[in-house]
Amino acid sequence: MTKRRSGKGGYDREYIEALIEEATVDCYDEYEQATGLLTMIQDELDMPFTTRIFGLEVAVVAVEQDDSGLGVVAVCERQGERQRLSLSDLPLPSPPPEGAQWISAYRLWAHHSGSTDEGDQT
Repeated sequence: MTKRRSGKGGYDREYIEALIEEATVDCYDEYEQATGLLTMIQDELDMPFTTRIFGLEVAVVAVEQDDSGLGVVAVCERQGERQRLSLSDLPLPSPPPEGAQWISAYRLWAHHSGSTDEGDQT
Protein backbone atom coordinates (compact mmCIF):
# COMPACT_ATOMS: atom_id res chain seq x y z
CA MET A 1 0.00 0.00 0.00
CA THR A 2 1.46 3.33 -1.06
CA LYS A 3 1.40 6.33 1.26
CA ARG A 4 -0.65 9.07 -0.29
CA ARG A 5 -0.55 12.66 0.84
CA SER A 6 -3.49 15.00 0.67
CA GLY A 7 -3.12 18.55 -0.55
CA LYS A 8 -2.89 19.78 3.07
CA GLY A 9 0.24 17.81 3.91
CA GLY A 10 -1.65 15.04 5.72
CA TYR A 11 -2.52 11.62 4.42
CA ASP A 12 -5.26 10.92 1.89
CA ARG A 13 -8.45 9.87 3.74
CA GLU A 14 -8.95 6.78 1.55
CA TYR A 15 -5.42 5.64 2.40
CA ILE A 16 -6.01 6.17 6.14
CA GLU A 17 -9.32 4.30 5.99
CA ALA A 18 -7.51 1.39 4.28
CA LEU A 19 -5.00 1.34 7.16
CA ILE A 20 -7.84 1.22 9.69
CA GLU A 21 -9.38 -1.68 7.78
CA GLU A 22 -6.03 -3.49 7.73
CA ALA A 23 -5.60 -3.12 11.51
CA THR A 24 -9.18 -4.00 12.46
CA VAL A 25 -10.29 -6.54 9.85
CA ASP A 26 -10.63 -9.47 12.27
CA CYS A 27 -11.81 -7.48 15.31
CA TYR A 28 -15.15 -8.12 16.98
CA ASP A 29 -15.54 -4.97 19.09
CA GLU A 30 -14.00 -1.55 19.78
CA TYR A 31 -11.58 -2.95 22.35
CA GLU A 32 -10.11 -5.36 19.82
CA GLN A 33 -10.02 -2.56 17.22
CA ALA A 34 -8.09 -0.31 19.64
CA THR A 35 -5.66 -3.16 20.29
CA GLY A 36 -5.26 -3.79 16.56
CA LEU A 37 -4.41 -0.15 15.92
CA LEU A 38 -2.07 -0.02 18.93
CA THR A 39 -0.23 -3.09 17.63
CA MET A 40 0.26 -1.52 14.20
CA ILE A 41 1.51 1.73 15.77
CA GLN A 42 3.95 -0.16 17.98
CA ASP A 43 5.18 -2.21 15.02
CA GLU A 44 5.43 0.60 12.46
CA LEU A 45 6.16 3.87 14.31
CA ASP A 46 9.86 4.76 14.43
CA MET A 47 10.51 5.43 18.13
CA PRO A 48 11.90 7.12 20.01
CA PHE A 49 11.34 10.47 18.35
CA THR A 50 11.33 14.00 19.68
CA THR A 51 8.55 16.54 19.59
CA ARG A 52 7.63 19.72 21.43
CA ILE A 53 4.91 19.97 24.05
CA PHE A 54 4.22 23.41 25.55
CA GLY A 55 7.52 24.59 24.08
CA LEU A 56 9.57 21.83 25.69
CA GLU A 57 11.34 19.10 23.77
CA VAL A 58 10.28 15.61 24.86
CA ALA A 59 11.10 12.13 23.62
CA VAL A 60 8.22 9.85 22.72
CA VAL A 61 9.58 6.53 23.94
CA ALA A 62 6.54 4.24 23.73
CA VAL A 63 2.84 3.98 22.98
CA GLU A 64 0.44 1.94 25.11
CA GLN A 65 -3.23 1.43 25.85
CA ASP A 66 -4.86 3.80 28.29
CA ASP A 67 -6.64 2.54 31.39
CA SER A 68 -10.01 2.32 29.59
CA GLY A 69 -8.66 -0.09 26.97
CA LEU A 70 -10.11 2.07 24.18
CA GLY A 71 -7.54 4.83 23.98
CA VAL A 72 -3.87 4.95 23.08
CA VAL A 73 -1.35 7.16 24.87
CA ALA A 74 2.16 8.27 24.04
CA VAL A 75 4.72 7.85 26.80
CA CYS A 76 6.75 11.06 26.76
CA GLU A 77 10.03 11.50 28.62
CA ARG A 78 12.01 14.57 29.59
CA GLN A 79 14.93 14.67 32.02
CA GLY A 80 14.05 11.27 33.46
CA GLU A 81 10.39 12.14 34.07
CA ARG A 82 7.65 10.30 32.18
CA GLN A 83 4.14 11.49 31.32
CA ARG A 84 1.38 9.79 29.35
CA LEU A 85 -0.41 11.93 26.76
CA SER A 86 -3.36 11.02 24.57
CA LEU A 87 -2.11 10.09 21.11
CA SER A 88 -4.91 12.28 19.74
CA ASP A 89 -3.35 15.29 21.49
CA LEU A 90 0.29 14.56 20.71
CA PRO A 91 1.85 17.20 18.45
CA LEU A 92 3.98 15.58 15.77
CA PRO A 93 7.30 17.01 14.64
CA SER A 94 7.90 18.17 11.10
CA PRO A 95 8.74 16.02 9.33
CA PRO A 96 6.84 13.31 11.19
CA PRO A 97 8.60 10.06 12.09
CA GLU A 98 8.32 7.02 9.85
CA GLY A 99 5.08 5.22 10.56
CA ALA A 100 3.17 8.37 11.57
CA GLN A 101 0.41 7.40 9.15
CA TRP A 102 -0.68 4.90 11.82
CA ILE A 103 -1.17 7.77 14.27
CA SER A 104 -3.40 9.42 11.67
CA ALA A 105 -5.33 6.15 11.31
CA TYR A 106 -5.78 5.88 15.07
CA ARG A 107 -6.95 9.49 15.31
CA LEU A 108 -9.56 9.02 12.60
CA TRP A 109 -10.75 5.77 14.18
CA ALA A 110 -10.94 7.36 17.67
CA HIS A 111 -12.89 10.32 16.30
CA HIS A 112 -15.49 8.04 14.69
CA SER A 113 -15.61 5.28 17.30
CA GLY A 114 -16.56 7.45 20.25
CA SER A 115 -13.40 6.29 21.99
CA THR A 116 -12.88 7.45 25.54
CA ASP A 117 -9.48 8.74 24.48
CA GLU A 118 -9.09 11.27 27.28
CA GLY A 119 -5.34 11.04 27.64
CA ASP A 120 -4.64 9.42 30.98
CA GLN A 121 -2.40 11.87 32.77
CA THR A 122 -0.83 9.40 35.22
